[in-house]
Amino acid sequence: MDFNVKRLAADAGTFLSRAVQFTEEKLGQAEKTELDAHLENLLVRAENTKQWTERIMKQTEVLLQPNPNVRLEEFVYEKLEKKAPTRMNNHELLGQSMIESGNEFGPGTAYGNALIKCGETEKQIGGAERELIHSAAINFLTPFRNFLEGDFKTILKERKLLQVKRLDLDAAKTRLKKARMTDARAAAEQELRMTQSEFDRQAEITRLLLEGVSSTHAHHLRCLNDFVEAQATYYAQCYQYMVDLQKQLGSSQNRFPSSFSNNNQSSVSGGASSISVPTIPVSASLPSVSAGHGSSTASGGFSELRSSNGSRKARVLYDYDAASSSELSLLADEVITVSSVPGMDSDWLMGERGNQKGKVPITYLELLN
Repeated sequence: MDFNVKRLAADAGTFLSRAVQFTEEKLGQAEKTELDAHLENLLVRAENTKQWTERIMKQTEVLLQPNPNVRLEEFVYEKLEKKAPTRMNNHELLGQSMIESGNEFGPGTAYGNALIKCGETEKQIGGAERELIHSAAINFLTPFRNFLEGDFKTILKERKLLQVKRLDLDAAKTRLKKARMTDARAAAEQELRMTQSEFDRQAEITRLLLEGVSSTHAHHLRCLNDFVEAQATYYAQCYQYMVDLQKQLGSSQNRFPSSFSNNNQSSVSGGASSISVPTIPVSASLPSVSAGHGSSTASGGFSELRSSNGSRKARVLYDYDAASSSELSLLADEVITVSSVPGMDSDWLMGERGNQKGKVPITYLELLN
C-alpha cells in the first residue's frame, strides 16, 4: 500500500514538473530543446502525408459515390461491421426504367426496341461501375485507410512520447541550474543523464518510423497505378458498350419512319448545333429495307436513281465521319449531289461536294425533288 502511494506521488510530481516546464516554455521563461532539422523535416512530411491522404481518400469516395446519404449509410454499416444492403446504382436504375418502358411500348416497335437496347447497355455500364468501385476500394482506398489508422497512429503515439521525453529532459536541465548544494547537483546531473538517454532513444525510434513514410509513398504510388488502371478499364468498357449500342441503333435507323428521323434530327441540330458527336459508320452489309410509307418512298427514289445512272440532290440527315479515303465525310443538313456508280454496293452512292468526292451511305441521306 505504501509502495502504491509513493508511486502515485512520484507520478504526480513528474506530471506537475512537465506541466510547469510546458507553461514556462509558452511564457518564454524556460529554454526548450529543439529537435534536429532532419527530424523536424520528417515530422512535417509525415503530417503533410496524413493530411493529403485524408483529402485524396475523401474526394475519391465522393467520386465513386456522389450521394452523401449513401456514403453515410455505408460508413455506419462499416463501423457496425455489417454488410450494407445491395442497391442498384444510377445507371442500373436508368437501364431498368428504359427496359420496362420499352416492353410497355412494345419490343416490336422501333422506339420500344431502341429503349430496351439502351436499357441493357446502361445496366452493363452499371455493372462496370460496380467493378470499378470494388477495385478502387480494395486496391486504393483500403491501403490509404490502413496508413491513417495504422502507421500514422503509431507515428503520432511515438511523437507524443518524444514530446514527453523532451519535457522531462528540459525540466531536468532546469533543476540542475537551480541546484546549489553538492548532493542536489549530483542528483540533478544523474537525472539529466538519464532523461537525455531516454530522449535520444525516443528520438531515434521516432526518426526510424518517420523515415518509413518513404516506403508508404512508394506503396501508395503502386496503389495509384492500380486505380488508374481500374479507371482505364472502366472507361474503355463504357466506350465499347456505347459504340456497340450506337451500331445497333444505327442499324435500326433503317426501320424508323422518315418523318420520325427528320423530326429528331431537326431537334438535335437546333438544340446542340455546336456539339460534334462522333458517329459509327453503318456496315455496308446492313439491309436497306425500311418500314413506313416515307421510307418506302425514299427507297424507291434511290432505286430509280441507280437504274437511271443520273444524279440527284440529297440532304444529309446525320453527321458522318468517313472511315477511309474512299468515303466522303458529311455534316447534318448540308445538301450534296449523289449519283450511282456501276458495281457499287446498293447501300452506298457516290457523293460530291464541290471538288470533294467519295462514297456515302444512303441511310444518312434524303433525296430532294
